[in-house]
Amino acid sequence: MKTIGLISDTHGYLDGRVFDHFSHCDEVWHAGDLGSSKIIDQLEAFKPTRIIFGNIDSAEIRARTEENLHFELEGFSIWMTHIGGAPPKYNPQVKPILKSNTPDLFICGHSHILRVIRDPALNNMLYINPGAAGQEGFHKFRTILRFNLHDGIISQMEVIELGKRGAIA
Repeated sequence: MKTIGLISDTHGYLDGRVFDHFSHCDEVWHAGDLGSSKIIDQLEAFKPTRIIFGNIDSAEIRARTEENLHFELEGFSIWMTHIGGAPPKYNPQVKPILKSNTPDLFICGHSHILRVIRDPALNNMLYINPGAAGQEGFHKFRTILRFNLHDGIISQMEVIELGKRGAIA
């Protein structure tokens, strides 16, 4: 079993409470728009990470991360990309790939909208967007997710609110 901490859209701000909430996680995944290479350093020093870059990320961040990650873990095929759209309106660049090679979990950031939903049109694929954890954007609350993966079963999905955007802990 693997416990995963999922975060996105930090935009240069990493709330210190993330480390407490993810203290028992086996891995931390960041779904793009880090905003600072310092966040990569902090997360990599903390836990094993899987990090993709987002549309606001610098050339330095892009050189250290990938645009897409495709991997297998605990019986799941997983695709992480920053701008994926959302069911049923996927990004036109990713939609044909989703149809031809549907993952079990499709993880995105970008929208700043927390959403976890199955897509029956794509073999019941689970779409996950953790919302935004940073201070920049239109979201009202900063959110992250934590969940378990084990032998093809996802469980213990938790939404963790970090507080209102603009409120510093």
